[in-house]
Amino acid sequence: MKIAVNTRLLLKDKLEGIGWFTYESMKRIVLNHPEHTFYFIFDRKHDPQFIFAKNVIPMEIFPPARHPYLWYIYFEFSIPRILRKLKPDLFLSTDGWLSLRTNVPQVDVIHDLNFEHRKDFLKSKYQNYYTRFFPKFARKAVRIATVSEFSKQDLQRFYSIPKEKIDVVYNGSNAVYQPLMEDKQQLVRQKYADGLPYFLFVSAIHKRKNLANILRAFEQYKAQTGANTQFVVVGARAGKQDELDEVLRSMTFAQDVRFLGRLSAEELSQVMASALALVYATLFEGFGIPIVEAFNAETAVITSNVTSMPEVAGDAALLVDPNSVEQITDAMTQLATNENLRQELIQKGREQRTKFSWDQTAERLWDCVMRAL
Repeated sequence: MKIAVNTRLLLKDKLEGIGWFTYESMKRIVLNHPEHTFYFIFDRKHDPQFIFAKNVIPMEIFPPARHPYLWYIYFEFSIPRILRKLKPDLFLSTDGWLSLRTNVPQVDVIHDLNFEHRKDFLKSKYQNYYTRFFPKFARKAVRIATVSEFSKQDLQRFYSIPKEKIDVVYNGSNAVYQPLMEDKQQLVRQKYADGLPYFLFVSAIHKRKNLANILRAFEQYKAQTGANTQFVVVGARAGKQDELDEVLRSMTFAQDVRFLGRLSAEELSQVMASALALVYATLFEGFGIPIVEAFNAETAVITSNVTSMPEVAGDAALLVDPNSVEQITDAMTQLATNENLRQELIQKGREQRTKFSWDQTAERLWDCVMRAL
C-alpha cells in the first residue's frame, strides 16, 4: 500500500505541538509497518532525521505553505499534482489541511477548532481562511482523527460531522521527560533561575495561551507572599503581543520573569523536572501536551478548567478559571506553600500519565487509517 503524508510541519529544531504529533506518530507507524510505502511531502528542503526508515520516500514540492494565499496554492494545486503522480491509496494530513481538488481518499487530523470559539485568537486573514476552509476539509475527509473527546464534540457541534466518522487519538509525551534527582534540579535552577525556585510556562506565545493573565497572577503572588520565586517562560513569540508587553512594563517584579525562548526537548525536560509547578492556564486547548510532559517529569500542574484541559488533567492538577487572576494566584500560592498538596498531585499525575503515550497515539492513528481504507 502507498500512503502519502503531509509532513510540512516537520521542521528541524522547530517542532511544536502538531509537529511533535507528526514526528512521534509517523515515526512509529513507519517502523511498525515496513510492508507499506510512505511518501512524506515537504514544502521545503527536508532534514534527513525525518526519514525514519527505508520505506519512507521524501518529496519536496513548491511553494512553502506559510500564508493563506500559499496554503491555497499548495493544497489545491501542488498537492493534487503530486497525488496524481504518486497514485497513493490514501492521503494522510496531520495538521488539519486537506485538498478539495483530489479524489484520493483522505484522513484528516484536526487538533482543535479554537478559531470557531473565539474570533480574536488569530489575525483576520488567518481567521477567515480557517473558518472558510476547515468545515470543507472536515466534510471532505473519509475519516477524521482528533486529540480529545472535547474536540470530537466540537467537530460534531460546529460541522455536524457524525461521531462514527471521528476517532479520538490522544497525544503522548516525549520519553525524554523524566524526573530529576534534587542535586541535578539545583544545577538546573542555578543555570536558569539564579538557583531560585520557579514556576514554568511552556508554549508558543500567542493570545490564547493567556500569558499576560498568568504574569498578572505571578505579580500578585509575589506582592502577597514576598517569596523569592521566579517565573520561567519557554517558547517563541508568535506575532505581536501588545497586552503581554504592557503587562511586563507595568510589573514591579518583571526582573523575576525569565524568557528562555525555544529549548531543545532535552533542555526543556530538565527545566520542566526542576520547576515548582507548570502553570498552563491557557484559554483554549485541543489537548495540552505540556500537561502530560509535566506528569512524566513529576512536576505539579496548574491548568485551566475549560475546553480539553480537565479531560487531560483529570484530578491530577489544580484547575482554575483562566480569566481569573485571583484563582491563578491562589493556585500558585497553594503549590508554593503546601508540599503535601504538591506531592499528592505528583502522585496522581503518575497515574494519569498512563492514559497517554505516543505508542498509543500511533496505534490509534493507524487504526483510523485502516478504517478509512
